[in-house]
Formats: sequence, C-alpha cells, structure tokens
Amino acid sequence: MFGFSQSSGAAAAARADVGRPAHLVPWIEKYRPKTMDDVAHQEEVVRALKSAIHSANMPHLLFYGPPGTGKTSSIHAIAHQLYGPIYKSRVLELNASDERGIGMIRERVKKFAQVQVRYHPTEAKEYPCPPYKIIILDEADQLTSEAQAALRRTMENYTRVTRFCLICNYISRIIEPLGSRCAKFRFQPIGDDSHRKRLEHIAAAEGVKIGEAGMTTLLLLAEGDLRRSITLMQSAYNLHGPDHHIAPSDLLEVAGCVKPAVITAFLHTCKTASSFDDVQKVIEQDLVAGGYTCSQIIPQITARLVGKKVSEGNDMTDDQDQGSGGGMQLSTELTDLQKAKIATRCGEVDSQLMDGADEYLQLLKLGADLMNILKQGGNNTRPHHN
Repeated sequence: MFGFSQSSGAAAAARADVGRPAHLVPWIEKYRPKTMDDVAHQEEVVRALKSAIHSANMPHLLFYGPPGTGKTSSIHAIAHQLYGPIYKSRVLELNASDERGIGMIRERVKKFAQVQVRYHPTEAKEYPCPPYKIIILDEADQLTSEAQAALRRTMENYTRVTRFCLICNYISRIIEPLGSRCAKFRFQPIGDDSHRKRLEHIAAAEGVKIGEAGMTTLLLLAEGDLRRSITLMQSAYNLHGPDHHIAPSDLLEVAGCVKPAVITAFLHTCKTASSFDDVQKVIEQDLVAGGYTCSQIIPQITARLVGKKVSEGNDMTDDQDQGSGGGMQLSTELTDLQKAKIATRCGEVDSQLMDGADEYLQLLKLGADLMNILKQGGNNTRPHHN
C-alpha cells in the first residue's frame, strides 16, 4: 500500500518504509505499480479502469480474485493517477480482517464518506481530482453480513462525494445487494510470461543471481501469486547474500516446502512396504523428525497428481528426483480412479486438521490410505496394522 494517512494494517506498515534505506524496503512495496500501465497481466481490467480514469467518472468497484494478482495495487495506482499529491487526504483504506463489524462501518467509514471535497484544488491542478473521495475496503469478504448491509446503505447515501472499492478473494461471500452496486472486475492469476518478465526485471534491478531453474521454481511455488514469488526471491537473496547464485533448493527452503526427495521416499515406501510398520517408520524418521507437517505434505502430493512438482536441482524434471529410490510419477503411473481416491483422502485429512485433529495421527492415516491405494489399486479395504 502507498501509505495513506487514514489507512490501516498493511498500509500502515508501508508508511514505516518512508525514509527507510532502499535496501531495507520490501520489494513488493518498492516495485508496486505506480500507474495502471505497470499492472501485470490484467489487460482487460486495466483497459476498463483507464477509461474510468480518463472520464473521472468512476463507479463503485468490486475487485475479486486470488491473492497477489494486483487488486490492491490497481486501486492505489488509480488513486495516484486521479489525485496526485493530495491522494493522502482523498483516500481511506481499511482492512476488513482487522475491523469486520458494523461498528467500523458506522464510525470510520461513514464519518469519512460524508466529508465534502473541493473540485480541482490548486495543489493538484495537473490531475483530474474528481469531486469525490475513495474508500478502499480490503478483504471485504471478511465483513459480517450485518456490516455489509450497513455498508450498502452508506454507499447509497454518499455516492455523490464518495466511491467505494471492495477487494476480496471470494466474491460469493459478498451479499448480492452490495455486489450489485459495484462494477465487478475479476483478477486472474498472473500468467507465466508476465510473471517471469516482472521477476526478471526485479532481479536485474537488485542484482539477484538466479538461473532458469530458480525462476521456474519461483513460478511453480507462487502459482500465479506475484507477491509470493517476489517475497520468496527477496528472502532467498537476503538469506544467502548478493554473491550467492539462488538455486531451487534455496527457494524451497525459504518457502517451507518439504524436500521433493522426502516426498518421493514417503510415496515409494507406501507403494513397496510389506507392512504398515515400514510406512510408520518413514513417517517418524523422515517427516516428523524433519519437522514437516501434514499441511505441508498434502499440497505437494496433490500437485504431483497433476504432474506439477518442484525440483531441487537443474537436471531434474517435474516428476523425477535424484536418488529417489525408484521415483514416483503419480501423474502417469496411477489410474484416474487412484488419483481421485488419493485426492479425496488428502481432502479428508486436510478437513480433519482444520477441525483440530492430531497431526501425527493424521499422518498415519494418510500413510495407511496411500499404502492401500498404491499397493492394491485403490480398493476400499485398508491394510492390516501390525
């Protein structure tokens, strides 16, 4: 965020960056788009919003889509282009995950929304400066239904002097009366080409030494989340220093991923073990002793089902590990039924963990289910536990 004086949460953290040495500023803030032309990948959204900027007649906005796709950056870029040097007094940003109740709508939002503003003030005469303010509600899907209903009324009453921009990940959590008052824009996951181009620009500007394998690993880990990939690259750079050539294993380390060889060994044991004791031994010695959790393991197993897996070295492909003990190519070795059953079991374990189940017991359950599916072709009987 750009450090608005009325903002909170992440925007307040951005204000702390003002005056800080450039090498200490997070790259996600340092390279945040300053204009709509800088927003990556979202061509249709950019084209529509640029038209609104030129006409200075912007509707209420609803931005939705996955994290790290440019939703917050876009509205900040719009604010900069509309207000220039006075944007701090014209924009209020609130994070609904911090203040999600009706009290926040009645007190902070309503108080700011009803303030009148001047048209074309002299201090920003070179900017459009339309006669309205902008209220940004980040993570609006975290607002209670009562707060959203109160916000709908506020939007109706102060449309003449205030425009609202709601930002959320899940549009289904926005009540229909509120969503119908906004122009909706869906932000897509950043495509690989745009993603890579942006990362290469930042790497060149910061002097980061990273090769093709490292860049590919960033794209796989981020899954279209540009903010995550930039953060991972900066974390690896800060951890190892400017003279270090960032390898895929460095990125896996800062991302907190389970090493691919560990996942491969676990799957291989589930497939070849003569008894569940062998699977339990691998779980205890490799996974539990290594500090890995079920929530880390499940996404990497499900990713392999569709042929996506990050490698640790330059010579490894998506479905191969060096020293893997036979390798496990889930995307090609298993039937569709087996893949569906593994995905279902992983979903069940993940649901149990969300409900507070014991990590170790869920790892054992996952191991038993995988052993059953991989060894017996996916029938519903479970192996005998010695």
